[in-house]
Amino acid sequence: MSGQSGKIVKHRIGGWLPRSHDVLRSWLDKKIAYVEHPDRRDDPLAPVIRDFQYFIEHDSTVYMGFHQMFEQVPTEGRYVNDPTGQPQVRDYLLMLKLFNNIIVTAPAFEQNELVGFPINAVLDWPMGTPAGMAMFMRPDVNEHFKRMFDVWADFLESPASCYVLDDSETGWFGPPATVAIPDFVDTYICDPTAQYHGYKSWDDFFTRLFRPGVRPIAAPDDDSIVNSACESTVYRLASDVQLTDSFWLKGQPYSLTHMLDYDDSAPQFVGGTVYQAFLAATKYHRWHAPVRGTVVRTVMVPGTYYAESPEEGFPTPDVAGPNLSQSFITSTAARALIFIQAANSDIGLMCFMAVGMAEVSTCEITVKEGDQVNKGDQLGMFHFGGSTHCLLFGPQTKITYADNIAIGADVWLNSSIAQVSAA
Repeated sequence: MSGQSGKIVKHRIGGWLPRSHDVLRSWLDKKIAYVEHPDRRDDPLAPVIRDFQYFIEHDSTVYMGFHQMFEQVPTEGRYVNDPTGQPQVRDYLLMLKLFNNIIVTAPAFEQNELVGFPINAVLDWPMGTPAGMAMFMRPDVNEHFKRMFDVWADFLESPASCYVLDDSETGWFGPPATVAIPDFVDTYICDPTAQYHGYKSWDDFFTRLFRPGVRPIAAPDDDSIVNSACESTVYRLASDVQLTDSFWLKGQPYSLTHMLDYDDSAPQFVGGTVYQAFLAATKYHRWHAPVRGTVVRTVMVPGTYYAESPEEGFPTPDVAGPNLSQSFITSTAARALIFIQAANSDIGLMCFMAVGMAEVSTCEITVKEGDQVNKGDQLGMFHFGGSTHCLLFGPQTKITYADNIAIGADVWLNSSIAQVSAA
């Protein structure tokens, strides 16, 4: 975990950041060299970055915090370098220059791996400091990140972002990416004879659809079976969850009131079950109904982007702190809630929760109150950004997980994950 050359980080799950520090060091090295080149050193900042700088410099508390988050990273030992192995980014001005470059670029396959969290790579150590926690929990700071992400999202939704959708070594249809996403043409809707395989933008590629029949709906007519809502990897299985709990402490217990943003229905889930799984960077990023029922309501919850559990921070930070904070962020991060009244009375009211992790992390809900959904119907999608999701069930529902459901297990979309009965 030291950030030394060649170090493999076992806990960087999901493929959003490379496990090899060599790859990250090379990536950030090039980024810093680019923005600091004499020909570009004085390039103007984009309006949204200028606004971010003005905000930092004209609020004394924020100005102090954005200095301290770098100053609180020790200057000796392994902290001489950031988690990429590169000399630590030590001030907010270089940070903003890097942001300025990132928001006009599309993610490429970097030395056979994806640097899917470029901003996270810049902020990894500062995220683990007390000042970083204080700053990244502030709504006004997160609002500036959101404005910056909106600009980046506009670029990623534009044809200009297609330049990485080629067959070069760093392109998404090149030899290395083809190994990471095998059988692409047979798996996803695309036109391999068209430019960019027919995708109109990076976002169009990222939110790609499965071809019909690739992920058949298991037990479509059996309401006692709960299906997987996402193509994902099991992160946590919890029972007897509490209305309020100390979600920031070791173990990161679920805290229903905070997860559900003080929704009136939160008490109905006390003593119930939470199933949490995360989506890998190269996988499918749409959400589908795990049960048959009626959409009762949908809620978009604004939240944090770079707050990680204090348990993962200094004095002994883990470079994989954001990934290890996936339970913590269910109470803090930007997220979408979809409440479904299941047709099966043994389930009753359940909730699908989509949680954004860092970077753009845009949640788009595509259903509305009153919609009738069958298992496998689309509920929404993540646009570019890391992602995890939860299924919440009340205490009236007895959950018996399928034999293949265990921590770390890869689970296909629409496959059966559990059988339910009355508790």
